[in-house]
Order: sequence, then C-alpha cells, then structure tokens
Amino acid sequence: MLQEAITERVLHAALETGGDFSEIFVEDKRGTFLNMIGGTVEKVVSGRDFGVGIRIIKGEFFVYAYTNDAREDNLIRVARAASQAIRGNRRNITFDLRRSIIDDKHKIAVMPHAVSKKRKVEWMRRAHESAKEYDSIISQTMISYSDSVQNILIANSEGLLAEDQRSYNRLGIGAVAEFHGDKETAFLGPGSFSGLEYMEKLDIEFYGREAARSAKTILHADLAPAGNFPVVIDNEFGGVIFHEACGHGLESAAVARKASVFADQLDEHVASPLVTAFDDGTIPNAWGSLNIDDEGTKTKKNLLIENGILKGYLIDRLGSLKMGMVPTGSGRRESYKYAPVSRMNNTFIAPGTSAPEDIVSNTEFGIYAKYLEGGSVNPATSDYNFSISEGYMIRNGKIAEAIKGATLIGKGIDTLKKIDMVGNNLGLGIGMCGASSGTVPVTVGQPMIRVSELTVGGRGEM
Repeated sequence: MLQEAITERVLHAALETGGDFSEIFVEDKRGTFLNMIGGTVEKVVSGRDFGVGIRIIKGEFFVYAYTNDAREDNLIRVARAASQAIRGNRRNITFDLRRSIIDDKHKIAVMPHAVSKKRKVEWMRRAHESAKEYDSIISQTMISYSDSVQNILIANSEGLLAEDQRSYNRLGIGAVAEFHGDKETAFLGPGSFSGLEYMEKLDIEFYGREAARSAKTILHADLAPAGNFPVVIDNEFGGVIFHEACGHGLESAAVARKASVFADQLDEHVASPLVTAFDDGTIPNAWGSLNIDDEGTKTKKNLLIENGILKGYLIDRLGSLKMGMVPTGSGRRESYKYAPVSRMNNTFIAPGTSAPEDIVSNTEFGIYAKYLEGGSVNPATSDYNFSISEGYMIRNGKIAEAIKGATLIGKGIDTLKKIDMVGNNLGLGIGMCGASSGTVPVTVGQPMIRVSELTVGGRGEM
C-alpha cells in the first residue's frame, strides 16, 4: 500500500522537531450500501475511501494530520507541517521496519465484490417479504444492506510494519406497524466481520418476521409505569447496558484523566460477585473483532471484572504512556481521518448458572426488557439512560402484558452491584459505537440478568 522506503522517510520527517514517536496509518476502503423502502430499491451507493494519517507523540501530547494524497513529497510535507506543533531537540533516530506476521483468526471465504448487486437485492427482498407478510398490520418496511472491505497498513518509528484486511457485511430490517393512525417501528440488524458466506447462511426470514412481530407487539402495548422495580434484561443486545454503563468508563481515554468512576479502582469491588466480564477482540468473525487494532497491537481477551472485582482497563498507546500499563489491543479509529483512542471490541458479561425461566419465575413483580435501544452515559459519574424498545410487565413470576415508553435510569456502578441473578444463556448482539475516534463496529453481550432495583421512567399505570 506504501513502499517501505517512503514509509521510513515519512516517519523520519515527522520526528524532525523532536517527537518521541511517529506513526503512519494507510487505509484503502471499498464499500457498497443499498436501501430499500417498501420493496423498492431507493438507493445504491458504491465508493472508495483512501487516505493516510500521520501521528506524532511527544510525552503525553500528540498531533495528528491526514491526507488523501499519498505522493511521497506530499506525505513528507504533511509530516513536517504536523511536526511544527512539537517542540523538542532533534534526535537522530534509527529504526528498521520489520513486517509483522498476522495470525488471521477471521477467515473471509466470499469477498463482497465477488457477489452481484442482484444477489444482494434478493437478500433484501426476502427480508422485506418476510416482514410484510407477517401480518396485515405491517404497513411499511425499510431494508438496508452494507458491505465493506478495508485494507490497512500501520507503521511506526519503533519498527512496526503490519498490514491487514477487514471485511464487514450487515443487513438492516425495519418494520412499521400501523393501526388507526398509530405507528410503531422495530429494527433488527444482523451482521458479521466476515465474507458474504455469512449472508448466504443467515436466516433472513427469521429476522424479517421477528422485526414485524416486535413492531406489532409495541404498537398494541400499554404505557409503562414509572417507579423503582426489579428489572430482568434479556441476553444479546441487552448487553448494551454494560457497554454504556461500565465499558466506556473502563477505557483509558477516560480513566487516564480521572474522568471515570472506575479510575483507581483496580482490585476493588465494583460489581456483584455474580458478575465477570470481558472484552475479547479475538472471537472468530465477531462483529467487533480484529486481528490487530488500529495501532498495530494484536487483540486479545481482556478480563475486566472477575467475580465483582475490577481487574483491568482497555488501554491504547497514549493510555499506556499516561497510566504506565501495557496496551490491550484497544486502539481503534473509524478511518484514516481519526487518531486512535481506546475503544471496546466485543464486550460481554460471562454466563452464570441460572436458567432464564428461573430468573423470571423468581421475580414476583417487575419489568422484563426483551429489547433495548441505544443509550447514553457520562463516564465521569456512570449516570446512564436507556430506552426499552420491547418490554413486558412481570406479574406473579410470569411475563404478562407488553409495555412501551419505558426508560431505564441509573448509575452504572450502582447497577452492577444490584445484579442478583445471571443466566446461563450468553448471547451477542451487534451495533455501532461513536466516540472521539469516530464510529466503529462493536459487539455487546450478556446472558439474561436481573437487577434487583432500577428506576424506570414511564407514563402508565401499574
């Protein structure tokens, strides 16, 4: 993607004003996006994004610049311009770029460009038809399809030289249920860090029907009551509550500047003894997995919490310098236009011993959150809020009437300590996470859990 001799000269140019470390990130990304409304293809977009990012670090300070002009003279000009923000003594640094051997855990069998757009539209049409035919109450469908292949090169002044290829594909299924002017929408978006063999094997009809079923259920649901209740949160995407309420607070971007409630809490009890949690970037073909992160560090399985005790953080290069800890393969960025920061990959609570049906039957009265929507959190305080997209009341140990309009409100560090049952049915869900280094694919996950008490915002009656 870039000749080694050119790469070395650019890295040297970046250090001319006394920087401690320089890095090049080269990206060549091709992708396709298709959008279908009501069974009709409305948009087809294919494109290529190419560019080079240059980062220089001095102490705990860094400067970042990028360009889509990869000619040597321009790259050296950009590197020297960025280096003007560094004030130090020029040093003669000798380094030898050594190509890393990448252990590819995420095989790609069918490259996206090898499959016709006609075939991709067929997948979308199957999703549309299965959702639309579920029930006459489904008035509209919105189907999207996306795939991308990203080739990257990372080199730095410590001699690292690594190249990798990443392939993503995802199907988005939205269904609208409508009755007497009232409308409700449900969305599901299965995807994979793999080739299109994933789409060939995907049970598209299941996801289409499930999106339609959820929309119909929400439409006819009662308004959720407000108050403090036990809350049972289902597996898979239910893990977004851990991702937001805890995961962001464990990223070194927040921890290193003491902007997290989890700073200085290593080996302290931060959760229920039932909670063990990991961030694992090595799960084969999982949506948030990578062979190497966007700094060239190999990903690994990072233990975050063990039996309620905080055991680790998610650390990038800058976090490593500030905290004196080893990088964990967590430096990520959306594209060459962003400097990397510490981010999650596949973050999940490990399975416990309770059967899901026992968790429900042991809850006399409360709320069951089947599907959560995205949420937000303040890492400094761990205050969060989430919307329940599909929920139910639990009465006398049984799932009862559907509810809508419920919001979960709390502090992550308090919620973790109130988890009093953990199921044995670990499942993973996928999403996109936005932060200062852009939007990246992440996996969230958990088995079914019960929180003994949560504040629920709602407008209905008990």
